[in-house]
Amino acid sequence: MKNPIIFQNIPCTLVTGFLGAGKTTVINQLLATKSDDERWALLINEFGRIGIDGALLASSQDNDLEQKNIAIREVSGGCICCTSQLPLQIAISRLLSEHHPQRLLIEPTGLAHPRELILQLSAPHWQTALKMNAVITVLSGEQWQQIRYRDHDGFQAHVHDADVLIINRYVQLDTNEKQALVEWITKLNSQVKIIWAASGLMASETTASSDVHSSDKFVANKLVADAYSSTLNDQLNKPSSIISNQRKISIAHPQKSMIGVQSQANSLAAAPSSSSSTDDGAAQSSADSDLPYRYHEEQQDFQLAGWRLPAHYILNADDLQNWLLALPNWQRIKGVVHTSDGWMKINFNPGSLTTRTIDPQTDSRLEIILQLGNTVDTNAVDKATEKSETENDAKASSALIDWEECDRELMALVI
Repeated sequence: MKNPIIFQNIPCTLVTGFLGAGKTTVINQLLATKSDDERWALLINEFGRIGIDGALLASSQDNDLEQKNIAIREVSGGCICCTSQLPLQIAISRLLSEHHPQRLLIEPTGLAHPRELILQLSAPHWQTALKMNAVITVLSGEQWQQIRYRDHDGFQAHVHDADVLIINRYVQLDTNEKQALVEWITKLNSQVKIIWAASGLMASETTASSDVHSSDKFVANKLVADAYSSTLNDQLNKPSSIISNQRKISIAHPQKSMIGVQSQANSLAAAPSSSSSTDDGAAQSSADSDLPYRYHEEQQDFQLAGWRLPAHYILNADDLQNWLLALPNWQRIKGVVHTSDGWMKINFNPGSLTTRTIDPQTDSRLEIILQLGNTVDTNAVDKATEKSETENDAKASSALIDWEECDRELMALVI
């Protein structure tokens, strides 16, 4: 039977970045540039078992996703590029065949090495199905300031395999630090295009329009934001040199490229065997049958845990936030939760704590990622004597965390 996908040549963009870099923000900015009459699709790969990123994106949109012609499919339970090509092939094929999008965005998990996904998308069978445009990678200036990120292989891998690098959260960097950051990037990838993200307009700058200076600053900031949005949108139609070069290798040496995928995958910790998608009702079937549900596991040098709770469980909002922030060495906290302040979207990373009210959901979902053997260094302290004690303490506290006690503490927040 003839497969129509191979003739579609759908424009496709990878949006990569390390854990907590700010990929969701950039994707929302890209979605905001979409024409109302265009059909887009977004494939989100989550490292944990509970699909949350789709809800975070959906709640960021002003209108219903169907009305905006945006289809979202989530693949949870491990990296789509670490074990085999099958989850990726199924997810993309179903998105293209069911939704017929005119553009596809793919957001791999921040714990993945993008090279593996690039190798897969460079395979011959995708070369007529997908028109691969620039790989957009998001880098947090706050993370880069910390040596534990700069020296992390996974953090560097995202820069190495980027066509375009979006640098955000850099306002605290002085001129010398910005120059050092550019030099660090250039050593890893001399061909990458660097774009400094617009910081956005502050609320205080939009309320004092009667003041001449404030008004001028508002106009100037808006011009910067508009220019950034236009530059970011332009990247959607620029071809990827990274993937183009890899595709030439894949065609010339198909077996070699496949071996490369396997060897890369085997170098990582084994990912969970199940992948799922939340838009067809199959996701979390075991969890759906018995809520509340909780899992925890260790992947690479991270611990992951997640909870799904019935919608009628209402958690004290202030106590929940305090409990989450007190968790040892957390790297990412995200969720959609029914709280005493209503339904809330939670999106925390060490450099940003964001909460927002959202429409009621079918259940509450919460997921946390803790890093083993490192500590959040908010002051970018690089002195070994100051780091060793805190890192050892963090490693011990993470390794010894009692998940059953965490369950009891979380349930105690239900009112």
